[in-house]
Amino acid sequence: MTATETHHPFDSLDRSSKTFERMAEPFRSELKLHCYRMMGSLHEAEDLVQDTFLRAWRSFASFEGRGSFRGWLYQIATNACLNAIASRKYRQRFLPDLRFPASAQLPDGTPANDVEWLEPYPDSDMAGILDETQNPEAHYAAREAVQLAFVAAIQQLPPRQRAALLLCDVLGWGVAEAATLLGGSTASINSVLQRARATMAKSHRDDGSSTVSTPGPAQQELLKRYLNAWEELDIDKFVALLKEDATYTMPPLGQWYVGRDSIRTFFEWAWKDYGGYRLLPVAANGQPAFAAYFRSRAELDAPLAAHSIHVLTLAESGVSALTLFVRPDAPRIFRAFGLPLTIADDISH
Repeated sequence: MTATETHHPFDSLDRSSKTFERMAEPFRSELKLHCYRMMGSLHEAEDLVQDTFLRAWRSFASFEGRGSFRGWLYQIATNACLNAIASRKYRQRFLPDLRFPASAQLPDGTPANDVEWLEPYPDSDMAGILDETQNPEAHYAAREAVQLAFVAAIQQLPPRQRAALLLCDVLGWGVAEAATLLGGSTASINSVLQRARATMAKSHRDDGSSTVSTPGPAQQELLKRYLNAWEELDIDKFVALLKEDATYTMPPLGQWYVGRDSIRTFFEWAWKDYGGYRLLPVAANGQPAFAAYFRSRAELDAPLAAHSIHVLTLAESGVSALTLFVRPDAPRIFRAFGLPLTIADDISH
């Protein structure tokens, strides 16, 4: 080594697979969450994290360490997401209220197959991530940036705007860092961010709903009453828990309803064919949630089968938004949450 040469600590890094695994594995969960925010799909996020690790391992020998290893992985993951979005037939994922007008008619039960729907994300896959100290440069609180409404809103951004907003306003990266990753000048990324922020300001408004994943006593009581109303098939108790302007969506069905009266009409019709429900508390997207199992009136002796994942948005006065991820997608989503597809009657909550 000459006097003008410098030794970089990564020059002598062991490039074995064990070293790569030791360095990369701690970032798997946060990279998966990043891919989910980019894609709106838990299943795509899982595939893209695997792809990211494979690409990173193949390039590990050439990693020079001029930036952080974490940043290098994010660069690979973000580019993998952008490439995947570019190859899609549909570049956005929706919740029904962002795709169709509110319904005045009862549904015919036919999924809207010409739409890619947003998927829920299990809190169990975010263990430890949301409790870390928030980067002071981030504009969005860590828990707000995983909620269904936020993820649905960023899906409406063009992919490059989506990536820039996530990197800078959610992860707290500097604009210069994002420009290096995405390509382009600092000025161009600032322009992209301004457009993304303006769109988000219009589409993602704070309605005072809870962003706390562990509800307080009053909200715990509300969730208990919600569970009881479903298991008792008591429409009056259920509707009483809803805010006057509550919304109800149920992908993959395109119909959605707003207001207590419309939601009551739907459930009075829908519950007629059901012989019973059991709800198990879970958590999704940093929000209270339930896994609902059912049996029909015609099969009262059958095991309870996977029906839907309920994700609730809570306000001080009740449930402000209710999203049910329902059949026929339910079995796939239940598996992703690590839940059985059938349960016995005597299972405890």
